[in-house]
Amino acid sequence: MKITADTVIEAMTGATNPDIAEHSSRFFKTGKSEYGEGDNFLGIRVPETRKLVKKFKEISLEEIFKLLYSEYHEIRLFALLSLVLKFQKGDEGIKEKIYKFYLKNTKYINNWDLVDSSAHYIIGPYLINRKKDILYKLARSEYLFDRRIAIMSTFHFVKFSSFEDCLQISEILINDKEDLIHKAVGWMLREIGNRNLRIEEDFLKIHYREMPRTMLRYSIEKFDETNRKAWLRGEIQTCI
Repeated sequence: MKITADTVIEAMTGATNPDIAEHSSRFFKTGKSEYGEGDNFLGIRVPETRKLVKKFKEISLEEIFKLLYSEYHEIRLFALLSLVLKFQKGDEGIKEKIYKFYLKNTKYINNWDLVDSSAHYIIGPYLINRKKDILYKLARSEYLFDRRIAIMSTFHFVKFSSFEDCLQISEILINDKEDLIHKAVGWMLREIGNRNLRIEEDFLKIHYREMPRTMLRYSIEKFDETNRKAWLRGEIQTCI
């Protein structure tokens, strides 16, 4: 039997849970003027969505593309997780098609979990041996989740101890007004520190007094308590 977008929609809408949906709506800040304003939830937990991705793994790219336009958060997550799976198993033609579709439709990748479950599995791997100009363009976008895609995509580079793009994009975002960006940048700096603490500390010595408090806290989360408190009190000698 051919698996269509309607097949997936029927399975997911048949597994709704109003209590989970209400909780998710609060958790993902869907109220007026919040970052997830207007998003709708079915009330399906992520592990269940992942099971459905495996169940319907034979779905075509064209049908997955349709699902990303859904009004429901979990269906968009299904689409993105399915794209990750197709990307990982696909040839270069498939990878390029997914990459281009992803970038063309970032307005539907409109919450932090959607970005974090896909950007460093699709955009990062596609760009690792290519020019990365698009990430710098995204980092300067007015759209919050374009900026999060930019920094989160560099996670793939960081895993291979390639830090330059992550650090440069972190500099671009250092004074961003959004808490979701502060957390993402801090997280990526921490990941750099997990691999090369000196490089992270050199970056922090230049920027830590100007960066938002949340960004700093996330970036030094794994430091020992004494060292962490010294950074938070501004007692670390800065680079000149």
